[in-house]
Amino acid sequence: MDNNTDRINSILHNELYNEYLKKIELYEANRIYCRHNLQHFLDVARIGYIITLEKKLNIKKDIIYAAALLHDIGRWKQYENGTPHNIASAEQSLEILKAAGYNDNEIDEITKAIEGHRGLNCSENKLENIISVSDKKSRSCFYCAARESCNWTEEKRNYDIEY
Repeated sequence: MDNNTDRINSILHNELYNEYLKKIELYEANRIYCRHNLQHFLDVARIGYIITLEKKLNIKKDIIYAAALLHDIGRWKQYENGTPHNIASAEQSLEILKAAGYNDNEIDEITKAIEGHRGLNCSENKLENIISVSDKKSRSCFYCAARESCNWTEEKRNYDIEY
């Protein structure tokens, strides 16, 4: 493995990261809508990497994967105390990113992408836009049993496979 893959796997195997995943799993045990689990995080990472390659953007794979693996990791705090999950996720990511060996500039880039992944002010080629688009494209609305009661607008729903 190379250093970039090592950093991705360091996140994946981080004790705190796994603790947060378990908390989200408990809160979402009876959730009928899309879940915020490792499968979702990996889908976002892989789609983000495909978009980056297709658009020939200069964003490193381990940066994309870090942002994707962590973009919803603070979701449990939203369930627990109402903190917006993008803000909680950015905060929860700091210690995990440091432990994985990301430097201060990379941590800043990743946490800004996490904070901005809800798509409110994304620009075309920024990491936050890649994560935002990938987050939406990762959802399988075409196969969802709960789509009749979902609060996503028709424009946001994915009825076709794009990535």
